[in-house]
Order: sequence, then C-alpha cells, then structure tokens
Amino acid sequence: MALETYREKRDFTATPEPRGGRRRKTGQAFVIQKHAARRLHYDFRLELDGVLKSWAVAKGPSLVPGEKRLAVHVEDHPLEYGDFEGTIPKGEYGGGTVILWDRGSWVPIGDPHQAYAKGHMEFSLEGEKLHGRWHLIRMRGKPREKRENWLLIKGEDEFARPEDAPDILDERPESVKTGRQIADVAGEAPGWSSKTGRIRKTAKPAAKPETKPAAKAPEAVPGPDPAAVKGARKAAMPDFVPPMLATLVAKAPQGERWLHEIKFDGYRLQARIQAGRVKLLTRSGLDWTSRFGKALPAALADLPLGEAVIDGELVVETDAGASDFSALQADLSAERTDRFAFYAFDLMYLDGHDLTAVPLVQRKALLAPLLGADGGLVRFSGHLQESGALVLRHACRLSLEGIVSKLADSPYRAGRGKAWVKSKCSARQEFVIAGYVPSSVSRKAIGSLILGVYDGGRLEHVGRVGTGFSAAVAEDLFQRLERLRIPESPFAARLTAEESRQARFVRPELVAEVEFRAWTADGHLRHAAFRGLREDKPPEEIMREARPTAKPPAPQRRRVRLTHPDRVYWPDEGITKEGLADYYAEVWRQIAPWITGRPLALLRCPNGIAGEKFFQKHAWKGISPHVLQVQDPQDPQGEPLIAIEDLDGLMGLVQSATLEIHPWGSTLADWERPDLITMDLDPGEDVAWPAVIAAARALRQRLNDLGLAAFVKTSGGKGLHVVAPLKPKAEWPAVKTFTKAMADAMAADEPELYVSTISKAKRRGRILIDYLRNQRGATAVAAYSTRARPGAAVSAPLGWEELDELPGPAWFTLQNMPTRLTQLSADPWDGFRAAAAPLPKAR
Repeated sequence: MALETYREKRDFTATPEPRGGRRRKTGQAFVIQKHAARRLHYDFRLELDGVLKSWAVAKGPSLVPGEKRLAVHVEDHPLEYGDFEGTIPKGEYGGGTVILWDRGSWVPIGDPHQAYAKGHMEFSLEGEKLHGRWHLIRMRGKPREKRENWLLIKGEDEFARPEDAPDILDERPESVKTGRQIADVAGEAPGWSSKTGRIRKTAKPAAKPETKPAAKAPEAVPGPDPAAVKGARKAAMPDFVPPMLATLVAKAPQGERWLHEIKFDGYRLQARIQAGRVKLLTRSGLDWTSRFGKALPAALADLPLGEAVIDGELVVETDAGASDFSALQADLSAERTDRFAFYAFDLMYLDGHDLTAVPLVQRKALLAPLLGADGGLVRFSGHLQESGALVLRHACRLSLEGIVSKLADSPYRAGRGKAWVKSKCSARQEFVIAGYVPSSVSRKAIGSLILGVYDGGRLEHVGRVGTGFSAAVAEDLFQRLERLRIPESPFAARLTAEESRQARFVRPELVAEVEFRAWTADGHLRHAAFRGLREDKPPEEIMREARPTAKPPAPQRRRVRLTHPDRVYWPDEGITKEGLADYYAEVWRQIAPWITGRPLALLRCPNGIAGEKFFQKHAWKGISPHVLQVQDPQDPQGEPLIAIEDLDGLMGLVQSATLEIHPWGSTLADWERPDLITMDLDPGEDVAWPAVIAAARALRQRLNDLGLAAFVKTSGGKGLHVVAPLKPKAEWPAVKTFTKAMADAMAADEPELYVSTISKAKRRGRILIDYLRNQRGATAVAAYSTRARPGAAVSAPLGWEELDELPGPAWFTLQNMPTRLTQLSADPWDGFRAAAAPLPKAR
C-alpha cells in the first residue's frame, strides 16, 4: 500500500492527523494506538520501507500464547503518525479519539519482506508494555471482501501470560506519551457536539492594517451534505420508496457510462432510518424488521445520520465466502441472526432531502462515507467501471450469481427499466409452486415440487425440482403445502400422465427460487435445484424470464434408474441422490478421463455424510451390473477390484451412495506404470491459505526444473493437489522414490514451512508434502469428484493464474461447478496428456 491511499481517505483541512513527509529507508519502530472510533480497537503499526504497515486489531493484543486476535490490514500510514494523539472529527475517516498506547522497536525473524508477502510475519517487540515474540498471519479472503484479515498471536516465551492472568489492556489503559486515557483526550478540539455536529474552527481572515479581526464562533459542519448536491430537493421523509428493478439482458453492457456491481444472493431490503428507529422493508413494502434480530437494526441506527432511506441486500455469507440464499433461508428458519450482513448500494433520501433525481454515482458518493470501511454488519457495495464483459467473466469464473450494471448518471426510478440491467452466470429465477410429490423416504416430507409460471394470466407447467431441500426444509414445505391442497390441477393446460404422476396439487400461493442448467425444447427445466422460498414476491408477478446466454451442451442422457432419488446425501445443502446424479451427468465430459479405465477406491455413505462412511475398493454383493469387476494381476485369486467405463457405470456408483471417487495413478491397461503423479499439499493448523498457494507454486517450479509439467487442483478439503503427467515407463517403486525425494528436499530446504512426514505433532504451522499417493494401490480423489464433507465441495482443476483470486480450497462445489464450466473459454487442464514426460532421476 502507498501513502496515496492514506491521503485520499483524509481531508487534512479537517483532521489534525499528519499528512506525511518524505520516507526514510531504514528504521524498526513499532507503535500501537488505542482508537475509540465507531468501535474501540487498537491500531498496530510496524515500520517497514519508510512507512508504517498497519493493522486494526479489533480486541487489542493478548498476552495469552496462541490466542488469536483479528487484525484487519489497513492502508500504510506515514512515520509521523507514530506520534499522533488526539481527536479525529466525526464524519471524517476514522472519526474518534486516539492515544499512543505503546511504542518501541521490533526485530523481524527472517526476511520481513518475504514474510509479509507470504502472509506469516514472526518478530519480537521491545516496547514499554509489550515484549517478546509475536506472529502476524494472513487469513484466506472471501469473494468481494475488500479488507485483508490477519491474526495477531503472542508466541510462547517468558513474557506470555496464562489465561487467568490480568489483561494487559485493563491493567495498562493509559497513553505512554502523556499518561492520559481515552476519556481525557476525547473532549479536546476539534471535538464533536451531538447538537451541532462536527466542530471545525474557521480560518482567520486576512487582517486589515487598521482593524483587528473579530473572533468567530465555531462553525457547525455536517457530514455528507445532501443540500450541496445538484438535484437534491427538500422533502418530507417518505414511508416507502418503490424499488428500482433491473432487467435481465443477454450480455453485460459496455462503455464508461456503466457501473458494475456483484449480484448478491439474498433479500432485497429498504432500510428506513429516522430518529434512531429502523424499519427493514421488503420490495413490496412489508415490514420485516423483527425477522432479522436486534444487531442489524442497531448497526443501522448507529450510522452517523439523522434520517435516511437506503437500498440494499441482506445476505448470509457461508464459510466459503459467498452469499447464499439457501443459507439465509436456513438461518431464518432456525432464528439464527449472527451471520446477517446488509450490503447497501443506493441512497434515496438523506436528512431532509429527496435524492432520487440525483445521478447514481453521486448518490453512492454520499452513501459510502456513512458506512465506513470496517466490514461490520452494514457494508458498502462497491462497483467497478471496467468492461462489463470482463467483470461478468470474472464473477462467473468464481461461480457467483452474476452482476448488476447501472448507468452512472441514472436517477432512481421505481419499476423495471433499462438503466439497471442484470447479467447472470447461470439460469436462475422464481417459480410458482403448484403442487408437490411426497418423499419416498419420509411420510412427512416432500420429494419434489411441481412448478409453473404465469403467461397472460394463465399458469403454465415448467417441470419439477427434486433437490436442494434439507430434511428440515422438506418437512416444513410438506406442512405448508398440505394446508393448501386442492383436488384439481391449477395449470391452464392439462398435464400428461407422466407430468401428473404422484402429484398432489396446491393453491398457487408460494414462490420458490430455483437454479437450473437450461430449458428443454418443450419449455421444461433441466437439472433444477431449489434455493429457497421467496416470501417477498407475489406469485402473480412470476413470469418466464429471458434465457441466459450461456447454454451448456446437453449432457449425456442418464439411463440407470435410481431408487429413492430424493434421499438426502448432504443435509445442510439439501443435495439428494438425484442432485448428485444430475451433477455427474453435467460434468461427465470433464470427469470421464480421470475415472474411466482405472482401478477405483470409493467412499460410500448410504445415509449421507451424517451417517456411516466406509471406503470400498473391492466389489460387493448386489453391485450394479454397470460397474466393472476387475482382477488385480498381482492377486489373480483375490477379490475383484472396481472400475467403470461409461456414464452408466458412474450412475451405478451414485445408486450405491458413492460420494467420493479415488482412482489409481495407473490404468487397467498398464497397472504397474503410472501415467501421473499427485502431490498433496495438506496444511496443518494455523497455516494461511496464501501459504498453501505459495507451496503449490514452489512445487511447480521444482517439477518444471526437472522437465515435468505441473497442473493444480483443489483437493475439496483443506489443500491443493499438484499433478504432473508422466509417460508410463517408470514403475511404481521408482515413482515413489522420486516423489519422496522431492518432498524431503522441500522439507529440508524450508523446515519452517514444510514437512514430509505424516506425524501430526510436527505439522502445526507447516504444510505436509504428502507423496504417499504415488505407490501401488494408493489413490487420490479424482478431478471433479465430490467430497463427503459439509458444503459439498468438489476437487476442481484450476489454471495457475486463478489461484490468487480463489478464496479457498472448498470454494467450488457440486452446486456451482457446472456454472463455472459453462463460463470457461478453455479447459484449465488442456494439454495435460500432451505434456507427459518420462520420470526424471531423483536427486
């Protein structure tokens, strides 16, 4: 970061903070400033390269070794800031009171620049309050998350304290510069008055020789001033502003006139704030404030404004980092409120002024400083002004829902128009629920929903959705729909015998949001998945939206019949056996080269991931006739092993509850000579995701240096797999020797980063370079295989250039991988077989 960022955030005519002069090149000072802004925190700063590298530590440093304190990386500060103590005016960036809590020197352990780049800094402090060894470790980021989160952790040494010892923050609250505490400093100029707003002393006018200038009283200056914006008009605060809606388009718009925002996957809400009271209104004006707990309304009430109407989206972000409507629905059902976040993207009214006629870019400029940048419950939805196609492509490669593009100069006008347009990465819309089919595994749950859309007042049948329901959701829908039962079909046209099979019809009063791959030729949904109920949208408004531009090729037709297709395999995600089969049909072209014609080991979970799990490498009684039984040449009298050769074989594995597929590194045609090697990078505790990426690149370089091409994929677990294609000439013992030598060499060269032994005791803070996948009979999870873990992650092949933008190893899932594949211009592992080379000699 540069000081330009620091300076851009501040008005130095309004704040006493130093602007910063010329940098010096050396120095090892550290300071910690106690900062009572909207939330009390401690600003931790280390001098490096002539600036103060800075982190905002939410709860302050802890002397308990191993206790992790969140440290948000913020902009670099000038060296002069290390002596600053005083008040920053409210309304300015970081407004509040600052004292110098500690200062001294720091000594890096190892190269500080390399450690900073890798995301793990280790150092010792010699301050007036803090001493000894410390760590700063970067955490893996989340998509759309602008801040960079680190952890500040005390090391084990003589300065550490046990958990029951006094807290240094309570023990020593004073400034090391003046001895004052926060309360002592808070009242000094420029200060803040709750009645008049920010107090700023006016500059003295030039004095005339014969006249002494009269003293002037402090002038009240508000925060963002809507009266100063052209187009704003004085008006009474409205009870509700009908929302502006986006029109679905085939392509993202181009040109400098457009702003592009990430499309969120949640509830569109309007926050109405007046005199500390908050209402959260749906797009139809319903008051849903009570549904979202107390924390979010309180955070909105704390914003530095009097009256406002703010447009935004309430979301729940999963551990993978993306907003997820299904997770939002689940949290609402469970009355869980701790994961809610409100992304604000527009401002229609502020402190007595109607802003709907003000251009969008100016409305957002008024909104941004009201929200701050601390990543709390209320967040500003930023935008990009690059090519719309580029922004959409980036969003789709990360399997996000899409983008919303808005004309920068557009006023806020109710209804759907062309000034706001949305471009989607996959087909997704709302449908009317017109009936259901009972579950085949529970008497009090639904198995699938029967869906429709309105066209000219007529309800048209569009098919069924049979996956995406958790057990709780399936039971809740059963209870709701039973109360809406009707004897006849509500569709305008008569259904076929197949369409009405086992159907129970209901009054069309509920709306479901559904993601699907495409429309069939007869206008039905293909490979649909339920995402949640849309209680904020009336069924009469639900019509067939325009089709997305991305049309995936038709998958190979499934011929194997599944028993109990609505059996849930991933309970939290609601993914059923039918959903797993649909996924594999979608990705068959991609997964087939990695699982056909090879011996396989399977992880089977007959009752889903929450039930019994067992590995299976031999055939079993009742195995599907589509699954091959093959004899190991080294054990001709032993139990047969398992293999498949086509999609029917894969569907046979799905029918038998196979949730993970682990192939050998050799084929049935040449059991003894592997045609690839797999190196598994398995991080221990406290290893940041960027460190795993760095390890993969280091391993790639070593392979390249020896003449081997290297490809990378997520494991679907915690780490990455680096895979190199081989010409099948060397036998298993030589391959194992080679990979062991490489793992041992990495561990020997950088023992603080890597280990090559399985022992968990040695892995804390390090990455295991696991080479044991490369021996006869050993396996590694296949590319595109699902994992039997919460989240339904898959092992996803990547391009090396994608690693830096990937939030984590479990980002790609059964649910979003097909969307990713439709958006890729080329297979990230294109040329894998052509790059095969003979095994080099081990060094």
